[in-house]
Amino acid sequence: MDSAGSATKSVFLQLTSPEILAQVIVIVVAAVTGFMLAHAARRWQQGRKPVADAEDWQVHALDGAVAVAPMILVVALLLLARGAFSMLSMRTRAIDTVVQLATALVLVRIAVYLLGVLVGPQSWFRRWENRITWGLAVTIGFELVGWFTPTQRLLDSINLLPGKKTFTLWELLKGLVAVVGFVIVSSLVARTIERRVMRLHGLALSTRIGISKFAYFLLVSIGILIGINTVGIDLTALGVLTGAIGLGLGFGLQAIASNFVSGFVLLMDKSIKPGDVISFTGHTGTSTENFGWVQELRGRFVVVRDRDGVDTLVPNQNLITNSVINWSYTDQRVRIRLPVTISYEDDPEVALQALMEATEHHPRILKEPHPVTRLMSFEDHGMRLEVRFWIADPMNGVNNVRSDVNREIWRVFKEKGIKIPVAQREIRMLDRAAAPFLPRPGEDARREPPG
Repeated sequence: MDSAGSATKSVFLQLTSPEILAQVIVIVVAAVTGFMLAHAARRWQQGRKPVADAEDWQVHALDGAVAVAPMILVVALLLLARGAFSMLSMRTRAIDTVVQLATALVLVRIAVYLLGVLVGPQSWFRRWENRITWGLAVTIGFELVGWFTPTQRLLDSINLLPGKKTFTLWELLKGLVAVVGFVIVSSLVARTIERRVMRLHGLALSTRIGISKFAYFLLVSIGILIGINTVGIDLTALGVLTGAIGLGLGFGLQAIASNFVSGFVLLMDKSIKPGDVISFTGHTGTSTENFGWVQELRGRFVVVRDRDGVDTLVPNQNLITNSVINWSYTDQRVRIRLPVTISYEDDPEVALQALMEATEHHPRILKEPHPVTRLMSFEDHGMRLEVRFWIADPMNGVNNVRSDVNREIWRVFKEKGIKIPVAQREIRMLDRAAAPFLPRPGEDARREPPG
């Protein structure tokens, strides 16, 4: 008991010695100075107006300098303090340790920032950049301080699968780190391939997207397998668990897997590509509504934007298994038919000429193929005519052209005195004397008339 108390007293005296206290004060001052500089740098960066003609590398270099400058200042202040302590023949063990930790943090921050720039701003890596930085810094710090080996032994003593097979917590963490590392490298390579492929304008856009997505998923899968193999984890120890998980995922992720496969099919066969005008409901023909423009082809769904500016995420499987009208599959030109009925008292030749006049001055109606008019049939209450014309830009709307032409038809018909008849029905009231064969109330209506 006395030896333990004396040891504790000795450690306390060492920590409260003037040299240690002086080093702690220097470390705290350097840390506070670095924190204040970081805060000021962030405020300056947020209030700074972006330079319009700045290159990408200049913007990335400035952002990296703002992120790393506070830590570099801390290292510089600690090195100056260490030099001053050495001149005074004072020990600098605490300062040396903090300098090593701060230097490791600076190097890790620079490396992670460069990886984030390479993978692009849309990657998940940019969202996890700070967490990855501190995770790597803490791991390296444990190694520098000498705590890594005891921590490893502690984690290696925790067995997650009690029994003959062993799978420790240390193996799990080591496997996760290895897999994440290989996934990051695979993502970096995949993004590089994607940027190069998207610059090949000789290939169709859908083909470039398909190659990029396939390369990304293939390389990430290979990275995961290599990471697991590098760690040397015995997956047979997880046979029962992985089998149950695989069975559950097989049922639960069936629709997701089907959407991914359908997405690759859409990308490769080019049946639907960005910019196409499609519709999902209605019957074939130009009377179909519910138009949409394909904005993006994603791995699981297709982004379709309607005329109201609303984006709909359509699962890829729906586009494979259901009928979809692609207005721009082979040719963006579509033909519109407008039926109209005129009275039997009007001359059909004059009406057909009036229909041609109604389509002459519309800017979206094509001159070739030129509009045509037809006398289709003789109906109960009038003659049914039809005007047919072509447009080349259905993505700008079809019903608006129909409306414009219908209004013009109404105006021309008014000028020429052509009438559009209204269906009429006559009801004839017959007297009993005029129709003696009609059944009387209560008699069988199926009785045949006399004679």
